[in-house]
Amino acid sequence: MPYTAILFDIDGTLVDSNDYHVLAWDRPFREAGHDFNRKTLHDQVGKGSDNYVPSLLPGISDAEAERLGDAHGRIYKQDYLSAVRPFPGARELLRRCKDEGMKVALASSASGPELQHYLTLLDCKDVIDGYTSADDVGCSKPCPDIFEAAREKLGVPAPEALVIGDTPYDIQAACRAGMQAIAVRSGGFSDPALQGAIAIYDDVAALLARFDASPLSRIEEAV
Repeated sequence: MPYTAILFDIDGTLVDSNDYHVLAWDRPFREAGHDFNRKTLHDQVGKGSDNYVPSLLPGISDAEAERLGDAHGRIYKQDYLSAVRPFPGARELLRRCKDEGMKVALASSASGPELQHYLTLLDCKDVIDGYTSADDVGCSKPCPDIFEAAREKLGVPAPEALVIGDTPYDIQAACRAGMQAIAVRSGGFSDPALQGAIAIYDDVAALLARFDASPLSRIEEAV
């Protein structure tokens, strides 16, 4: 069945931000007396703070988890958000999907204000048909809520929606929502970590270059 809708993750997929998120998580954890190495922090990137903090600190109180999440958001916005840049080919891939007749949505674990910043950064408001953020749902990735909400906004059945993301949590969330996923390596995760994706590309530019031979193609040629 050809896909009629493409749901894009943003951080690490369309914009080069994962390392900045690691830095923004490092400070509040250290200030709270929790010393995690950068790889440990990176390996949880892709989750919203509601799932990120408990993954590293099981049993933490809701209040403390919220405090750490708020601190991360504040530091990321103040110190790093302005430095984030789109990956080459990001807007062009969004446009190609739209030109092929597919509905396009952004479905991110970012906060609402961050997502609005990314919409401007990607200059894609005229290309997308909808978007969802962590503020729109009760549980962030790897829960399926964000992708389910985006798909419902587009009005398409799950088998016709394809997710594009960079983390294991994008793939897990897509599978739980009854959707397939393409993975990109631009977020810094290994191929084994991205197991479950139907195809893996180096980045969105590589996917765009091979569009006609990818699962995105209406012709559905093998990758």
